[in-house]
Amino acid sequence: MKKYRVTVNGTVYEIELEELIGAAPAAAPAAAAPAAAAAPAAAAAPAAAPAGGEQVTSPMPGTILAVNVAVGDSVKRGQVLMILEAMKMENEIMCPCDGKIASVNTSKGSSVESGTLLCVIQ
Repeated sequence: MKKYRVTVNGTVYEIELEELIGAAPAAAPAAAAPAAAAAPAAAAAPAAAPAGGEQVTSPMPGTILAVNVAVGDSVKRGQVLMILEAMKMENEIMCPCDGKIASVNTSKGSSVESGTLLCVIQ
């Protein structure tokens, strides 16, 4: 668990976040449902994930603002792979391990749901 202090509209909140590497959350928050109402324009027919790779999935519904990697790029644990906008906040999708990008299954501007495959790291 990591503890963070966040200020929203002048109110300070202390939050704890649990890092889930390679696992999708059990359920999306109910407040995120309206954001997911947009047409699911996720990557058209994404390629199948290579066998044995580390799958990076979306932790929540939102829109991909930036894709910072391409197939074949070498990546390090903690590197920002993508930026996901959800509930008017920009969320960094971090690399869970060192490796090489085997596939990128989304693109800038795509709407994604919780658990959507974003990329695979070999």
